[in-house]
Amino acid sequence: MKLLVTGGAGYVGSVCARRLLECGHTVVIVDDLSTGNADAVPAGAVFVEDDVASAAERVLGGAEFDGVLHFAARSLVGESVDRPEAYWNANVVKTLALLEAMRSSGTGRLVFSSTAATYGSPESVPITEDAPTRPTNPYGATKLAVDHAITSYAAAHGLAACSLRYFNVAGAYAGLGENRLVETHLIPLVLQVAAGQRDEISVFGADWPTPDGTAVRDYIDIRDLAEAHVLALESARPGTHRIYNLGTGTGFSVREVIASCERVTGRTITTRDAPRRAGDPAVLVASGARVQAELGWHPRHTDLDETVAAAWAYQQSLGGRQRYRDSVWS
Repeated sequence: MKLLVTGGAGYVGSVCARRLLECGHTVVIVDDLSTGNADAVPAGAVFVEDDVASAAERVLGGAEFDGVLHFAARSLVGESVDRPEAYWNANVVKTLALLEAMRSSGTGRLVFSSTAATYGSPESVPITEDAPTRPTNPYGATKLAVDHAITSYAAAHGLAACSLRYFNVAGAYAGLGENRLVETHLIPLVLQVAAGQRDEISVFGADWPTPDGTAVRDYIDIRDLAEAHVLALESARPGTHRIYNLGTGTGFSVREVIASCERVTGRTITTRDAPRRAGDPAVLVASGARVQAELGWHPRHTDLDETVAAAWAYQQSLGGRQRYRDSVWS
Protein backbone atom coordinates (compact mmCIF):
# COMPACT_ATOMS: atom_id res chain seq x y z
CA MET A 1 0.00 0.00 0.00
CA LYS A 2 0.94 3.64 -0.40
CA LEU A 3 0.61 5.21 3.04
CA LEU A 4 0.73 8.66 4.59
CA VAL A 5 2.23 8.67 8.09
CA THR A 6 1.67 11.87 10.04
CA GLY A 7 4.09 12.53 12.89
CA GLY A 8 6.49 9.98 11.45
CA ALA A 9 9.53 11.78 12.84
CA GLY A 10 8.39 11.16 16.41
CA TYR A 11 9.11 8.17 18.64
CA VAL A 12 6.13 5.92 17.89
CA GLY A 13 5.55 7.26 14.38
CA SER A 14 9.12 6.66 13.24
CA VAL A 15 9.25 3.07 14.52
CA CYS A 16 5.89 2.26 12.94
CA ALA A 17 6.98 3.87 9.66
CA ARG A 18 10.14 1.75 9.72
CA ARG A 19 8.09 -1.41 10.25
CA LEU A 20 5.70 -0.48 7.41
CA LEU A 21 8.67 -0.06 5.08
CA GLU A 22 9.98 -3.46 6.14
CA CYS A 23 6.58 -4.92 5.21
CA GLY A 24 6.97 -3.56 1.68
CA HIS A 25 4.68 -0.53 1.87
CA THR A 26 5.47 2.86 0.34
CA VAL A 27 5.62 5.51 3.08
CA VAL A 28 5.29 9.30 2.89
CA ILE A 29 5.90 11.08 6.21
CA VAL A 30 4.51 14.51 7.10
CA ASP A 31 5.95 16.08 10.25
CA ASP A 32 6.53 19.72 11.20
CA LEU A 33 9.45 18.72 13.50
CA SER A 34 7.99 20.72 16.39
CA THR A 35 8.65 17.70 18.61
CA GLY A 36 10.01 15.13 16.15
CA ASN A 37 13.58 14.66 14.93
CA ALA A 38 14.56 14.77 11.27
CA ASP A 39 17.17 12.06 11.85
CA ALA A 40 14.40 9.72 13.06
CA VAL A 41 12.80 9.61 9.61
CA PRO A 42 13.57 6.04 8.45
CA ALA A 43 15.55 5.50 5.28
CA GLY A 44 13.29 4.76 2.33
CA ALA A 45 10.47 7.08 3.40
CA VAL A 46 9.60 10.26 1.54
CA PHE A 47 9.69 13.17 4.01
CA VAL A 48 7.57 16.32 3.83
CA GLU A 49 8.32 18.90 6.52
CA ASP A 50 5.01 20.64 7.07
CA ASP A 51 2.04 21.03 9.35
CA VAL A 52 -0.51 18.22 9.01
CA ALA A 53 -3.45 20.51 8.34
CA SER A 54 -1.50 22.49 5.76
CA ALA A 55 -0.09 19.45 3.98
CA ALA A 56 -2.98 16.99 4.13
CA GLU A 57 -5.05 18.21 1.19
CA ARG A 58 -2.00 18.95 -0.95
CA VAL A 59 -0.29 15.60 -0.29
CA LEU A 60 -3.38 13.39 -0.40
CA GLY A 61 -4.86 15.23 -3.35
CA GLY A 62 -1.65 15.09 -5.34
CA ALA A 63 -1.36 11.29 -5.45
CA GLU A 64 -3.45 8.24 -4.76
CA PHE A 65 -2.97 6.88 -1.24
CA ASP A 66 -4.35 3.67 0.22
CA GLY A 67 -4.35 4.78 3.83
CA VAL A 68 -3.19 7.09 6.62
CA LEU A 69 -1.57 6.35 9.96
CA HIS A 70 -2.10 9.42 12.13
CA PHE A 71 0.44 9.95 14.94
CA ALA A 72 0.88 13.74 14.82
CA ALA A 73 -0.39 15.29 18.07
CA ARG A 74 0.54 17.18 21.19
CA SER A 75 0.88 14.68 24.01
CA LEU A 76 2.08 16.29 27.26
CA VAL A 77 -0.58 15.96 29.93
CA GLY A 78 0.62 18.87 32.07
CA GLU A 79 0.95 21.18 29.10
CA SER A 80 -2.57 20.27 28.00
CA VAL A 81 -3.89 21.56 31.34
CA ASP A 82 -1.96 24.83 31.01
CA ARG A 83 -2.60 25.33 27.28
CA PRO A 84 -5.84 23.55 26.35
CA GLU A 85 -6.34 25.76 23.29
CA ALA A 86 -3.14 24.40 21.75
CA TYR A 87 -4.32 20.83 22.29
CA TRP A 88 -7.80 21.32 20.88
CA ASN A 89 -6.29 22.97 17.82
CA ALA A 90 -3.46 20.51 17.21
CA ASN A 91 -5.27 17.31 18.13
CA VAL A 92 -8.85 18.00 17.03
CA VAL A 93 -9.00 20.88 14.53
CA LYS A 94 -6.03 19.62 12.52
CA THR A 95 -7.27 16.04 12.60
CA LEU A 96 -10.63 17.19 11.22
CA ALA A 97 -8.71 18.84 8.36
CA LEU A 98 -6.95 15.53 7.76
CA LEU A 99 -10.24 13.61 7.77
CA GLU A 100 -11.71 16.05 5.26
CA ALA A 101 -8.66 15.70 3.02
CA MET A 102 -9.03 11.93 3.20
CA ARG A 103 -12.72 12.16 2.29
CA SER A 104 -12.17 14.49 -0.65
CA SER A 105 -9.28 12.43 -2.02
CA GLY A 106 -10.98 9.06 -1.55
CA THR A 107 -8.36 7.80 0.92
CA GLY A 108 -10.46 5.30 2.83
CA ARG A 109 -8.28 3.62 5.44
CA LEU A 110 -7.10 5.10 8.77
CA VAL A 111 -5.18 3.93 11.84
CA PHE A 112 -5.32 6.49 14.65
CA SER A 113 -2.87 6.81 17.52
CA SER A 114 -5.15 7.12 20.55
CA THR A 115 -4.38 6.71 24.24
CA ALA A 116 -5.40 5.11 27.53
CA ALA A 117 -5.84 8.68 28.80
CA THR A 118 -9.31 8.56 27.23
CA TYR A 119 -10.41 6.39 30.19
CA GLY A 120 -9.23 8.69 32.99
CA SER A 121 -9.23 7.01 36.39
CA PRO A 122 -10.62 3.51 35.84
CA GLU A 123 -13.30 1.91 37.98
CA SER A 124 -11.63 -1.49 37.61
CA VAL A 125 -8.60 -3.14 36.03
CA PRO A 126 -7.68 -4.57 33.65
CA ILE A 127 -9.29 -1.88 31.51
CA THR A 128 -11.45 -3.08 28.64
CA GLU A 129 -12.59 -1.07 25.63
CA ASP A 130 -16.09 -1.00 27.16
CA ALA A 131 -14.89 0.89 30.24
CA PRO A 132 -16.35 4.39 30.76
CA THR A 133 -14.35 7.12 29.01
CA ARG A 134 -13.90 9.99 31.47
CA PRO A 135 -10.61 11.73 30.65
CA THR A 136 -9.16 13.83 33.45
CA ASN A 137 -7.15 16.23 31.29
CA PRO A 138 -7.49 18.04 27.94
CA TYR A 139 -4.99 15.68 26.26
CA GLY A 140 -7.22 12.66 26.90
CA ALA A 141 -10.33 14.67 26.06
CA THR A 142 -8.98 15.72 22.67
CA LYS A 143 -8.04 12.16 21.78
CA LEU A 144 -11.48 10.95 22.78
CA ALA A 145 -13.07 13.69 20.66
CA VAL A 146 -11.12 12.47 17.63
CA ASP A 147 -12.27 8.90 18.30
CA HIS A 148 -15.87 10.15 18.19
CA ALA A 149 -15.20 12.05 14.97
CA ILE A 150 -13.72 8.96 13.33
CA THR A 151 -16.77 6.92 14.31
CA SER A 152 -18.95 9.52 12.59
CA TYR A 153 -16.85 9.50 9.42
CA ALA A 154 -16.93 5.71 9.30
CA ALA A 155 -20.73 5.67 9.58
CA ALA A 156 -21.37 8.54 7.16
CA HIS A 157 -18.58 8.16 4.61
CA GLY A 158 -17.53 4.51 4.76
CA LEU A 159 -14.14 5.17 6.35
CA ALA A 160 -12.29 1.99 7.37
CA ALA A 161 -10.69 2.88 10.69
CA CYS A 162 -8.97 1.55 13.80
CA SER A 163 -8.05 3.52 16.92
CA LEU A 164 -5.28 2.04 19.06
CA ARG A 165 -5.30 3.16 22.68
CA TYR A 166 -1.76 2.80 23.98
CA PHE A 167 -0.77 2.27 27.56
CA ASN A 168 2.90 2.97 28.46
CA VAL A 169 5.15 2.54 25.41
CA ALA A 170 8.84 1.82 25.96
CA GLY A 171 11.94 0.41 24.32
CA ALA A 172 13.63 0.99 20.98
CA TYR A 173 13.94 -0.64 17.57
CA ALA A 174 16.38 -0.45 14.65
CA GLY A 175 18.21 2.60 15.96
CA LEU A 176 14.97 4.47 16.73
CA GLY A 177 13.78 5.37 20.22
CA GLU A 178 12.70 8.13 22.59
CA ASN A 179 14.65 11.36 22.10
CA ARG A 180 12.32 14.18 23.05
CA LEU A 181 13.02 17.72 24.17
CA VAL A 182 10.56 17.38 27.05
CA GLU A 183 10.66 13.86 28.45
CA THR A 184 7.81 12.72 30.68
CA HIS A 185 8.09 8.92 30.50
CA LEU A 186 9.46 7.03 33.46
CA ILE A 187 11.91 4.62 31.80
CA PRO A 188 13.94 7.17 29.77
CA LEU A 189 14.01 9.52 32.77
CA VAL A 190 15.33 6.77 35.05
CA LEU A 191 17.94 5.88 32.42
CA GLN A 192 19.01 9.53 32.31
CA VAL A 193 19.76 9.23 36.03
CA ALA A 194 21.80 6.10 35.31
CA ALA A 195 23.68 8.01 32.62
CA GLY A 196 24.51 10.86 35.00
CA GLN A 197 22.31 13.35 33.14
CA ARG A 198 19.95 13.75 36.09
CA ASP A 199 20.65 13.60 39.81
CA GLU A 200 17.59 11.61 40.86
CA ILE A 201 14.13 10.38 39.89
CA SER A 202 11.03 11.47 41.78
CA VAL A 203 8.63 8.78 42.96
CA PHE A 204 5.19 10.36 43.12
CA GLY A 205 3.47 8.57 45.97
CA ALA A 206 4.81 5.73 48.07
CA ASP A 207 1.49 4.99 49.77
CA TRP A 208 -0.64 3.69 46.90
CA PRO A 209 -2.72 0.53 47.55
CA THR A 210 -0.22 -1.61 45.61
CA PRO A 211 2.24 -4.29 46.78
CA ASP A 212 5.17 -1.87 47.22
CA GLY A 213 3.19 1.36 47.61
CA THR A 214 4.11 2.86 44.24
CA ALA A 215 1.90 3.29 41.17
CA VAL A 216 1.57 0.39 38.73
CA ARG A 217 1.54 0.79 34.94
CA ASP A 218 1.33 -1.50 31.89
CA TYR A 219 4.46 -1.20 29.70
CA ILE A 220 4.19 -2.23 26.05
CA ASP A 221 7.32 -2.72 23.96
CA ILE A 222 7.52 -0.44 20.91
CA ARG A 223 8.16 -3.49 18.69
CA ASP A 224 4.87 -5.06 19.69
CA LEU A 225 3.12 -1.72 19.27
CA ALA A 226 4.41 -1.40 15.70
CA GLU A 227 3.16 -4.88 14.83
CA ALA A 228 -0.29 -3.94 16.09
CA HIS A 229 -0.39 -1.01 13.66
CA VAL A 230 0.44 -3.28 10.73
CA LEU A 231 -2.37 -5.65 11.70
CA ALA A 232 -4.83 -2.81 12.28
CA LEU A 233 -4.06 -1.34 8.87
CA GLU A 234 -4.58 -4.65 7.12
CA SER A 235 -7.79 -5.49 8.98
CA ALA A 236 -9.64 -2.15 8.66
CA ARG A 237 -13.05 -2.57 7.03
CA PRO A 238 -15.14 0.11 5.26
CA GLY A 239 -17.83 1.70 7.40
CA THR A 240 -16.36 0.33 10.61
CA HIS A 241 -14.37 2.05 13.37
CA ARG A 242 -12.83 -0.42 15.78
CA ILE A 243 -11.09 0.58 19.00
CA TYR A 244 -8.42 -1.55 20.67
CA ASN A 245 -6.41 -1.25 23.87
CA LEU A 246 -2.71 -2.00 23.48
CA GLY A 247 -0.98 -3.29 26.58
CA THR A 248 0.41 -6.51 27.98
CA GLY A 249 -2.15 -7.11 30.71
CA THR A 250 0.65 -7.04 33.28
CA GLY A 251 1.66 -4.10 35.45
CA PHE A 252 4.99 -3.03 36.91
CA SER A 253 5.34 -0.62 39.82
CA VAL A 254 7.58 2.43 39.76
CA ARG A 255 10.04 0.70 42.09
CA GLU A 256 10.04 -2.42 39.88
CA VAL A 257 10.87 -0.26 36.85
CA ILE A 258 13.71 1.43 38.75
CA ALA A 259 15.05 -1.97 39.85
CA SER A 260 14.97 -3.17 36.23
CA CYS A 261 16.94 -0.11 35.13
CA GLU A 262 19.51 -0.81 37.85
CA ARG A 263 19.89 -4.43 36.71
CA VAL A 264 20.27 -3.48 33.06
CA THR A 265 22.70 -0.60 33.57
CA GLY A 266 24.58 -1.95 36.57
CA ARG A 267 24.23 1.47 38.18
CA THR A 268 22.50 2.73 41.31
CA ILE A 269 19.49 4.98 40.73
CA THR A 270 18.96 7.73 43.29
CA THR A 271 15.27 8.26 44.09
CA ARG A 272 13.31 10.90 45.96
CA ASP A 273 9.85 10.28 47.41
CA ALA A 274 7.37 12.98 46.46
CA PRO A 275 3.64 13.51 47.11
CA ARG A 276 1.05 11.88 44.88
CA ARG A 277 -0.01 13.93 41.88
CA ALA A 278 -3.67 14.89 41.49
CA GLY A 279 -5.50 12.69 39.02
CA ASP A 280 -3.00 9.82 39.07
CA PRO A 281 -4.66 6.40 39.46
CA ALA A 282 -2.97 3.69 41.50
CA VAL A 283 -3.07 1.06 38.73
CA LEU A 284 -3.42 1.27 34.93
CA VAL A 285 -3.35 -2.12 33.21
CA ALA A 286 -4.92 -2.98 29.85
CA SER A 287 -7.08 -5.88 28.85
CA GLY A 288 -5.84 -7.10 25.48
CA ALA A 289 -8.60 -9.67 24.99
CA ARG A 290 -10.35 -7.85 22.14
CA VAL A 291 -7.28 -7.08 20.04
CA GLN A 292 -5.99 -10.60 20.52
CA ALA A 293 -9.31 -12.15 19.50
CA GLU A 294 -10.05 -9.88 16.54
CA LEU A 295 -6.58 -9.08 15.13
CA GLY A 296 -4.60 -12.03 16.42
CA TRP A 297 -2.15 -9.66 18.04
CA HIS A 298 -0.16 -10.96 21.01
CA PRO A 299 2.66 -9.05 22.74
CA ARG A 300 5.90 -10.99 22.33
CA HIS A 301 8.36 -8.70 24.14
CA THR A 302 7.02 -8.83 27.68
CA ASP A 303 10.29 -9.11 29.61
CA LEU A 304 10.74 -5.66 31.18
CA ASP A 305 14.53 -6.01 31.38
CA GLU A 306 14.64 -6.71 27.63
CA THR A 307 12.63 -3.59 26.86
CA VAL A 308 14.74 -1.48 29.22
CA ALA A 309 17.94 -2.88 27.70
CA ALA A 310 16.80 -1.79 24.22
CA ALA A 311 16.01 1.70 25.54
CA TRP A 312 19.38 1.88 27.33
CA ALA A 313 21.31 0.83 24.22
CA TYR A 314 19.50 3.48 22.19
CA GLN A 315 20.13 6.18 24.78
CA GLN A 316 23.82 5.26 24.91
CA SER A 317 24.02 5.46 21.10
CA LEU A 318 22.85 9.08 21.09
CA GLY A 319 25.89 10.54 22.78
CA GLY A 320 25.69 14.30 22.49
CA ARG A 321 22.65 14.14 20.20
CA GLN A 322 20.20 13.61 23.04
CA ARG A 323 17.51 16.30 23.31
CA TYR A 324 16.08 16.89 26.77
CA ARG A 325 15.44 19.40 29.49
CA ASP A 326 14.22 18.95 33.05
CA SER A 327 10.74 17.53 33.36
CA VAL A 328 8.83 14.96 35.37
CA TRP A 329 7.45 11.63 34.30
CA SER A 330 3.73 11.08 33.88
